[in-house]
Amino acid sequence: MSQHTLTLLRFTYKKLKEKLTVSDSKKLFHEQFPYVIPGLYKRIVDEMLVELNLLNHQNEFTQDNLFCVGLTETFKELMKGYKPEKHLDLLFESLCSSTNFEAKEIKVISQKSQNEFMDKSSNDILKILKEKGTSKLYPSRILNLGMYKIISNSPDFIGGNESETNKIISDFFERLNLSTNKAEKDIGIYKSTISKMEQAKELIEELKIKDKKKDKK
Repeated sequence: MSQHTLTLLRFTYKKLKEKLTVSDSKKLFHEQFPYVIPGLYKRIVDEMLVELNLLNHQNEFTQDNLFCVGLTETFKELMKGYKPEKHLDLLFESLCSSTNFEAKEIKVISQKSQNEFMDKSSNDILKILKEKGTSKLYPSRILNLGMYKIISNSPDFIGGNESETNKIISDFFERLNLSTNKAEKDIGIYKSTISKMEQAKELIEELKIKDKKKDKK
């Protein structure tokens, strides 16, 4: 084992016994993921790292199934087009481990939860969540987006107009004693971010094509 690895392990062990600062998490992340992150994705990664670090400091926070769905699915959606694609697993693992989360466990819980809610109506989803005792959920952006991802795959959500789907979402959050205003804001920002990233990727591709045409002249 190299001296560098031993130093990292000692640092990690020390920090696991106490609360990691954002600076600690960033240092651990870059030790575990020693690659340059493309500019389009760097801000997203930084924001997720800070958010996970802060959640880890909350005593009331629990790593429930909605959080796991929210983290895996938003990461997957926001990282679409990331190259090289083979780095994505390590990137996710580094985000998790540098903020005291277990990536493999989160992925397993997320997949199991999505399978459980698959093809269920919004009322059935609500019933299942209440049966699981999730009436006192710790509110977070990731949890809100996990809820949104699950509801958006429900049969009574698909095909509806925006007004109808917004009402389903608002009712759902309200019945679980979560802030509908916060949820609507988080979902709105998420949708806007996805849209802006798609536009940015299209623009990058257009510029690449233009550059190739210039080179051929």
